[in-house]
Amino acid sequence: MTADTNIPNIIIGQDYDSRYKDADIHYEALGNLADFFGRTMKMHRHDRYYQVHYVKTGTSYICLGEHQYQLEAPLFFITPPVIPHAFVTDEESDGHVLTIRQQFIWSLLDELPELKSQLKTMSICVSIKDLPKVLQQEAQHLTYLLEQLREETHTANNGFLVAQQSLVRLIFISLLRLAGNIKIQNHEPVHHQAFYIFIQFNELVEFSYKKHFSLKYYAQQLIITEAKLNDACRQIANISPKQIIIDRLMQEAKYLLLFSSNSVRDIGYQLGFDDPAYFTRFFTRESKMTPKMYRQTIADKPYISYFVR
Repeated sequence: MTADTNIPNIIIGQDYDSRYKDADIHYEALGNLADFFGRTMKMHRHDRYYQVHYVKTGTSYICLGEHQYQLEAPLFFITPPVIPHAFVTDEESDGHVLTIRQQFIWSLLDELPELKSQLKTMSICVSIKDLPKVLQQEAQHLTYLLEQLREETHTANNGFLVAQQSLVRLIFISLLRLAGNIKIQNHEPVHHQAFYIFIQFNELVEFSYKKHFSLKYYAQQLIITEAKLNDACRQIANISPKQIIIDRLMQEAKYLLLFSSNSVRDIGYQLGFDDPAYFTRFFTRESKMTPKMYRQTIADKPYISYFVR
């Protein structure tokens, strides 16, 4: 499966953190990205960037191209630029996410000729607990390196860029060591009907959430019953399909409150609410604060200027 122009291309330096617009390397804690994009990441890609996800706790459902996996943490997966991917993590899961410009990785792979041809286009998904004992010490070393990168990123002391690049090189070498013989260590795909339903439902929600369709509409579009749709969503993400729609509306509402100067009334209209007062009640019920209070609370954060485009 190759990158499709219909699959959204997420540019971390534009869509999340403008401080890193031109950076070769971007690091963020998994929990922070989940707070911004949501725990359910729909199918997307990162043009000209590799991405590494290391999940420390919980169960993850992962789609890499045409392959699906259900794994218990700790785990990691690597996605080259050509591989669209989607995933769901548990509500409390944390970890590390590295987004790295492909030229940086290619220069490293040039020094590892035995892996170069495989890893330029192949995705990798590895469960740490399933690794042989001989590699468990390397797994601990990887954890240490990732925590060092987290600390280095937060402190940004003198020599940060050199330290960051050195750590990322060591991290990537450790990841490749743990991947080992990819054909053996890379888990066989788990073809899960519930996962397919869940992904298809989320794609429909993305196109229709502002129209406030009923669950019956979505079930009819998927040619399944509402009960089967509910079972699939709860099995994969332990959440109801109704709550998925609500969460998507809230995500967009928060985004517009944060990134636009539109009035609360206009944002409500943009999200398909005919009654501005109902939008305010809806937002307050879900976030425990009014849209105005949310906008003011976020605006008071010292780092907000980094994210406003």
